[in-house]
Amino acid sequence: MAGRRRWSTEEILDAAAELLRTGDADAFSVRKLAAVLGTDSSSLYRHFRSKTELMRAVSDRVLLAVMDGWQAEPGSDWKQRITALALRVREGFREQPQLASVWGRYASSGAGSRMVMEEVLQALLVSGVPDADVPVYYHRIVVLFSALIASESSLVASDTAEYEQGMELFRVSVLGADPERFPALAHFARDLRPLGVDRQAAFEEILAVQLAHIEAAGRAG
Repeated sequence: MAGRRRWSTEEILDAAAELLRTGDADAFSVRKLAAVLGTDSSSLYRHFRSKTELMRAVSDRVLLAVMDGWQAEPGSDWKQRITALALRVREGFREQPQLASVWGRYASSGAGSRMVMEEVLQALLVSGVPDADVPVYYHRIVVLFSALIASESSLVASDTAEYEQGMELFRVSVLGADPERFPALAHFARDLRPLGVDRQAAFEEILAVQLAHIEAAGRAG
C-alpha cells in the first residue's frame, strides 16, 4: 500500500496561505490544514511545532515578498524611507488581507520580519534621536504599521454586500443621530466619513504625525 505523500515546508505554507485567504483566521487549525492536504496533523508538526509557529511562518512569507528587491529611493531621507517601506508592507498585505491580522497577532520573527526591522532601525539611526531611544520609537512605528494595516485589511477582506450594508448602517445611525443626546455628532454628521473611506490618506497622515514626533524628539535631543 502506497504511503502518504510527504509535503514540503513550502507546500504546507502555500496550502495554509490559501486556506487563510479563503476562510476565517480564527477558525484556522492545523487539523483543517491537514485535511486539505490529505494527511494527518502529526505529519505537519514535523515541520512546525505548533499552530503559532505555522502562522508566523505564513505571515513572514508576505514580508519576504515585500522585501524582495526593496531599495529605498536614492536621496530619500529617513522619514521618506520609513514611509515608503510602510506603504510597501501595506500593499503586500492588501493582496492577502486575511494574513494582516495573523501578522499583527503572531508577531513574525522570521527572515522577512528581520529585514523589515533592520530597515526601520537603520532609518531611525539617522533620525537624530539618541541610540537609547531608537528601540522605543521602532516599537511604536511597527505597532502603528500592524494596527493600521490590520484595520484596513479587515475591510478589504469583507465582501461587497457586507461592506455596503455597513456603509448604509453608518449613514442611518449618523445622519439620524438625536441632536439633543448627540449634539456634536448631529452637528458634524454630514461631514463625517465611514472608516472605509480615504484609508490611503489616513494611513499616510497618521504615520506622518508619528514620524514628525520622532523628528522633533531628535531635534530636542
